[in-house]
Amino acid sequence: MTDLAFRDATEQAEMVRSGQASATELVEAAIARIESLNPQLNAVIHERYDRARDEAASALPDGPFRGVPTLFKDLMCALEGEPYHFGTGFLKRHGFRAPYTDNLARRFLDAGFVCLGRTNAPELGLLPVTEPSAYGPTHTPWDPTRTAGGSSGGSAAAVAAGLVPVAHGNDGGGSIRIPASCCGLVGLKPSRGRSSLGPMTGQLTDLLVVEMMLTRSVRDAAACLEVIWRPFPGDPVIAPFPERPYPAEVGADPGRLRVGVLTRNPLGTGEVHPDCVAAATGTAALLGELGHRVEPDAWPKALENPDLVGVFSAIWTAGAAATLDAFGAAVGEPVTAADTEPLTWALAEAGRQVSAVQLIGAVGTAQRFSREVAAWWEDFDLLVTPTLAEPPLPLGALEPPADNPMLGFARAAQFVPFTPPFNVTGQPAISLPLHWSDGGLPIGVQLVAAYGREDLLLRVAAQLEEARPWSQRVPPLHA
Repeated sequence: MTDLAFRDATEQAEMVRSGQASATELVEAAIARIESLNPQLNAVIHERYDRARDEAASALPDGPFRGVPTLFKDLMCALEGEPYHFGTGFLKRHGFRAPYTDNLARRFLDAGFVCLGRTNAPELGLLPVTEPSAYGPTHTPWDPTRTAGGSSGGSAAAVAAGLVPVAHGNDGGGSIRIPASCCGLVGLKPSRGRSSLGPMTGQLTDLLVVEMMLTRSVRDAAACLEVIWRPFPGDPVIAPFPERPYPAEVGADPGRLRVGVLTRNPLGTGEVHPDCVAAATGTAALLGELGHRVEPDAWPKALENPDLVGVFSAIWTAGAAATLDAFGAAVGEPVTAADTEPLTWALAEAGRQVSAVQLIGAVGTAQRFSREVAAWWEDFDLLVTPTLAEPPLPLGALEPPADNPMLGFARAAQFVPFTPPFNVTGQPAISLPLHWSDGGLPIGVQLVAAYGREDLLLRVAAQLEEARPWSQRVPPLHA
């Protein structure tokens, strides 16, 4: 069991099916790795070891990941009766436990995964770093002085360091792709409606959010997507059904694609670091070598919409206010400024100023923006961008001054200009670990396809993984 740390979930599942290892052995080995490294990473904040041991020793569902250990982010993917804090000191103080099990968690458990605990997340998932006051910062295993990204930073750090092969994440503005870039992982954001947000919410209210897993291999991403894509009754948005199982796309010929490249900041919120530009242009050159038609100056000019930041902010802040109200109702005590981080309260207060009419107007603007951007894919197959505008930030870089907490949100917009637009459009996007800085930091590259075309993303991602493999890269802090 000593060499399991960097075997992917697909291989670990095959070990259980073939009898090479038992679910109990895989779970015990993963627990030992977490106990050894988590004090340095601060990735896992709620342990679930005893229950996981019981589940591993029982008759697990005979799904594709039977017996494979994993972790769920402490934001969505709820398990009834278990700790569930959304990164907040408020719910932590109340010892809050989820009153229901999310549809997504059911899918993962039915697939045979064994959940070992929950991972760290920023308060309400609002920032692209994972440094909540309630639980402290999560470190990337590539450099413990830097962020693991957010909001799925705890999950990303755990997978990158080899604690578990895959871990749950979600993405409302880049929260899968950002930590994937900071931790050297594969981070697939599916199309809107590809994953269920039920039973308590859906894409009509959580317009920007999708669910998935952070993985080390493209084949694991494909297999996890195959687990979650089927809708539940009542899901309000349902993405087009795939023509064949997603794992079949890994290794399939993507054909000769027309590829555009974007390396400038389309939101105008800051400059793009040379390492991030080099990552995207290097990947574009590789795609050209693989036979694709690459056009370096082609990209959706509609992305330069000056209204996008305001539209995203209106939806984002109104959601923060509604979430705090829901937490207060759940525990029978209103959330106050003293219960939250200053930036969270400032964002929620801004959200309370968004009227119903303004919110509907913002959603309407988002829909018009989406149509304008998506039209570019009528002529192109793929867009290549840096995942982030900067390498992983030093810890504390987004900590705002006490007298102006909104500066943290403004600084975040400099860091992540490339990911939020595709939460607005609902298109699938994937971050791949195709570049490392001279200082040894991972630099992700984002590929974006037309709505519903995860199949194409997986084909191209697998082609790039074969051409420029990353599986042998191991961070300094690893199991």
